[in-house]
Amino acid sequence: MVAQKGKDLLLKIDDGGSYLTVAGLRSRRLAFNAETVDVTDAESAGRWRELLGGAGVQRASLTGAGIFKDQASDELVRTAFFAGSILNWQVVIPDFGMVSGPFQVTALEYSGDHNGEVQFELALESAGALTFGAIR
Repeated sequence: MVAQKGKDLLLKIDDGGSYLTVAGLRSRRLAFNAETVDVTDAESAGRWRELLGGAGVQRASLTGAGIFKDQASDELVRTAFFAGSILNWQVVIPDFGMVSGPFQVTALEYSGDHNGEVQFELALESAGALTFGAIR
């Protein structure tokens, strides 16, 4: 895979069957994590830690920051946060694929400087199984 433009990493929210790109994002970050289950005991070879494969909890977290550009996507994100809704989201990673699944907005922050634009930051946490597939 060759170098890609960061602006091509897209975050999309389900808008009742079609996906709407969350507009105005200047930065996005997707992280996958998995907890480990330690099964080390007194008979572990050389006292090395042993892990139980496939037993830990997997999760994904997503963050983004930007400026307001699109009233429709701003409203969907804000409504999802205040309702505590779990909605389907897509993360498009150019020349790699797309991650899809349920996420909950866990943080929504607004900020602004006296001589600048109002900015927002959001954080999402996975709320179920995610799928990875080719970009359609």
